[in-house]
Amino acid sequence: MNLEEIKDLIKLVSKSGLGKVEIEREGFRISIKGSQSEPIMYQAAPMVAAPVAAAPAAVPAAAPAPTVSTDNNSADDSKYITIKSPMIGTFYRTPGPDKDAFVNVGDTIQSGDKVCIIEAMKTFNEIEAEISGKIVKVLVDNASPVDYDQPLFLVDPA
Repeated sequence: MNLEEIKDLIKLVSKSGLGKVEIEREGFRISIKGSQSEPIMYQAAPMVAAPVAAAPAAVPAAAPAPTVSTDNNSADDSKYITIKSPMIGTFYRTPGPDKDAFVNVGDTIQSGDKVCIIEAMKTFNEIEAEISGKIVKVLVDNASPVDYDQPLFLVDPA
């Protein structure tokens, strides 16, 4: 095997993503290993880590508001009932981009009224209120990701 064949073999291993190639001929043996840093360090890992890091940043941004209001008005908030997200997805307050919100602060709702949409896996799920009362607070921004059982609205049942 000459130097050009060895260089071509090295290029082939690096481009193809093969982990290891061994060739043995008439008393000549060559073993080429792919770069160990590529499989261990692939770019998919940082991409996955970045959204995970970004998602908690977005969730605490929404979480401190209720925490602050709970600290300031813990006695007042205790009388309210929370409408929670029944699934993981994206929260929408309106049925469409140019439409009015399903509910606003101060609106009175009845059990069965649509209060928002949560998009999960390209399916738009209309969320209905299970209680009657008056919307006191909207806890999530429009087009924000929500987790299962995350508080969406505070409702005064009185």
